[in-house]
Amino acid sequence: MKMIFAMLHSEDVDETVEELNRAKYWVTKLSTTGGFLKNKNVTLVVGTEDDLVPGALKILQECAGLRPSIKYTMPAISSGNLHPNTHTMIPIDTKAGGCTVFVVDVDRYEKF
Repeated sequence: MKMIFAMLHSEDVDETVEELNRAKYWVTKLSTTGGFLKNKNVTLVVGTEDDLVPGALKILQECAGLRPSIKYTMPAISSGNLHPNTHTMIPIDTKAGGCTVFVVDVDRYEKF
């Protein structure tokens, strides 16, 4: 038996839990905060049999993995280069989402 701990962005949690449940994985959802940037995120806890771990990891990667994203930002204005009323946005390629996953052995499992 294995225990999967997956820390993911809160915006990815609804679809991820829905897909895990659809595939018959039982999920416990915990609200958590990152230690470095203090961002709000969610930790999912999934207990499953060893042979079912790859299926859960595939769902986590598809629903909460890194994906391309475009952010728009205002350019730095140099004196005289842009008219003050010009509102040009510059697209920047970036990544969104992403999750960190730990899979650990479970020595004993009881359900009361």
